[in-house]
This record gives sequence, C-alpha cells and structure tokens, in this order.
Amino acid sequence: MVRPTPIDEEYRFEQGLIISSTDLRGIITYANRKFCEISGYSKDELKGSNHNIVRHPDMPKAAFQDLWDTIRSGKEWTGIVKNLRKDGRYYWVYSHITPIKNNDGETIGYSAARRPASETEIAESSALYKEMLEKEND
Repeated sequence: MVRPTPIDEEYRFEQGLIISSTDLRGIITYANRKFCEISGYSKDELKGSNHNIVRHPDMPKAAFQDLWDTIRSGKEWTGIVKNLRKDGRYYWVYSHITPIKNNDGETIGYSAARRPASETEIAESSALYKEMLEKEND
C-alpha cells in the first residue's frame, strides 16, 4: 500500500472511543466505527491489516518495544501514541491495551481502547519521543 506523503497537519477529534482488537501478531481482527472515522480507513481496509498501518514515523521504536514487551508478558499497557491517518494527517491518542485471554488463561489477542490525548499529554509525550528518536538515530 502506498501512503500519501504525510503533511504536517493534525487531525483533532474531541470525543469518542476508538476500539480495536488484534491477534497475537498485531493483525486487526476488529475495528469500531470511530476507529474507521478517525483513521480514515474503511473497516475492510483495517480488518486483516497489521495495526502498524496507523503507525506514525515520529513514534520511536523503543516506545513500541515497551508496549509489546508489556502486553506479551500478560500485563496492561497505557501510553500516548501519535498515529497516522490514511490521508497523511496525524492524531494523538491516550491508549490502553489489554491482553485478551481464553477460558484457560492463555492470551489469544489484544484489545485497545483509545481516547483523544490532552494537550498536556501530547506536549509531554512529544518532547520525550523527540528525545528517544534522536537517540535511535545517533
């Protein structure tokens, strides 16, 4: 898939909850209407795609390593994430990801609930992510 060239324009959403589920590899198995609306992708485009379809290049690899290490260990992860829309604009979310377990307690996937990030959360995370990216690129 060819993405449009990202433009430095934020897509703001004030309310609503983005919900999605993935399998153990991060392949989207469920996307609610709000996820489609905010990301700019249809349900058919999201379902079956890797969740990194909305990964913004400004997000440091170390942030996602922490996320994956945490949820693969069976714990919940919470953090601020900058995502990329289909049209190249970006949006910030406060994300809470939990493992989905079957009746035997085995993790079979992950569920994420995301709300709009606050200005304070965005400012703090932007500074941290910029610093992390600079270290990654050294």
